[in-house]
Amino acid sequence: MARTARRWSQRVTRESDALDLSKGVFTWKDPKRIAASLKRSAQRSRRRKADPYRSALSMLTFYLNRAGKNLPAARRKTLMRAKDELRRQFGRTPPRKQNRSRRAVSRSR
Repeated sequence: MARTARRWSQRVTRESDALDLSKGVFTWKDPKRIAASLKRSAQRSRRRKADPYRSALSMLTFYLNRAGKNLPAARRKTLMRAKDELRRQFGRTPPRKQNRSRRAVSRSR
């Protein structure tokens, strides 16, 4: 298989038609810095089709999905925090988390 055919997701991340990302943005350790960079890239882009929030979140989600099982737990946790930070920076509410324990669910049945 040709090398370019195997690395299509890397090429999308690098040459995205929607966002011009800072080099190594997904390897940074600070979720706030990652979110700020994605937000800045999305707001500056004139080639994106969706609103800046959607474009930035889509690129982060794309990276998380393509990395898959090869992504260490610590890196995934940092990127998930970057998602929450991105929502906060755009003034969106984070998704609601269910606080019900497994035992509470089984008692209610």
